[in-house]
Amino acid sequence: MAMNKPAIEGGEPVRRDILPYATQWINQDDIDAVTGVLKSGWLTGGPKIGEFECAFADYVGAAHAVAVNSCTSALNMSVLALGIGPGDEVITTPMTFVATTLSIIHAGATPVFTDILEDTINMDTAGIERLITPRTKAIMPMHYGGNPVDLDAVLSVAKKHNLKVIEDAAHAAGASYRGRKIGTHGDIVNFSFHAIKNITCAEGGVMTFADAELAEKLRTLRFFGIPQDAFKRASSPTPWSYEVVSLGYKYNTTDIQCALGLSQLKRLGEFNALRKKYFEMYDSAFRDVEEIATPGITDGAESAYHIYVVKIDCGNLSADRNRILAALRAENIFANLHYTPVYRHPYFAETLKLDPAAFPVCERVAQTCLTLPLFPKMSEADLESVVEAVKKIISYYRK
Repeated sequence: MAMNKPAIEGGEPVRRDILPYATQWINQDDIDAVTGVLKSGWLTGGPKIGEFECAFADYVGAAHAVAVNSCTSALNMSVLALGIGPGDEVITTPMTFVATTLSIIHAGATPVFTDILEDTINMDTAGIERLITPRTKAIMPMHYGGNPVDLDAVLSVAKKHNLKVIEDAAHAAGASYRGRKIGTHGDIVNFSFHAIKNITCAEGGVMTFADAELAEKLRTLRFFGIPQDAFKRASSPTPWSYEVVSLGYKYNTTDIQCALGLSQLKRLGEFNALRKKYFEMYDSAFRDVEEIATPGITDGAESAYHIYVVKIDCGNLSADRNRILAALRAENIFANLHYTPVYRHPYFAETLKLDPAAFPVCERVAQTCLTLPLFPKMSEADLESVVEAVKKIISYYRK
């Protein structure tokens, strides 16, 4: 019996149309929300920003939220607002998008990487304490794939050594740890609303935290160091007057983005329920495929199921991970990679000069991980086509 060739080897593709690894889901309510802002006269600096901040803070159970134009801006501001700067060190993960590391470097501080855990791909919290030096000022965990880090371990070490905790929760909107939503554990928690995140503002980010004084500091920092935004100044006796009280940035978001975020936030529970359903369907489908290791979930955590990342054991295959990724794309399954370890990028390899051998688990995972499509707008039939393509390719390349 002839084996069904993958499309990359001249066979017919499983799908005729492209299935992306992620995409947003915009409905009429979202469109109406944005249109309403366009008609309101307040496109930026207006009331929707505060409304979104309050709604998101309420959702995660935080005392305060400050919205900005991206999660990258949020991370930058978090580091600066907590007084981290030249000569300081921040312990973080190398298996993340580069924004996590850039926020540390832009402040003049030095990133110090842990290795990662093989099953969850989160930072190995057991290795944090031995990395602490007199220069260490903070720990910056990233909740990989929406699955929370072992925050008990992070917070315990931080308390013991008087360190700040800055969470990169770009993947984790709606996730929980020990029954509490992500957004209330660390000193500052940073979320992303990029186009393919669990909810979207097109671009955008928000910081959540408990400290009222920090809220004022961050709102001033995000807009040139001016304490009052245009909306507040409009109702003051002297709306033309403003003062720069600190060195600030142009990181503010818009009412257009926040109106979309308010509308999307109403559907976050629905979106994440669908993500969980598809996540579990993948788990079930790949349970008996010996070459595939499915994602782990941290004990005590409820993931936001942002991405579905498998690890491919190529020891019994005549193809490596990159060949399998190319074969999936030839089947019109646009799988992806998350991530190239930060220290492997040319800029960081040159400036940080780290030995990849110091991170053996990260190196192994980076060579075997592969991100399959997972988003709420996909259908069960879409998911079944992914499973069919993966099994077809694995079977074909099996020795």
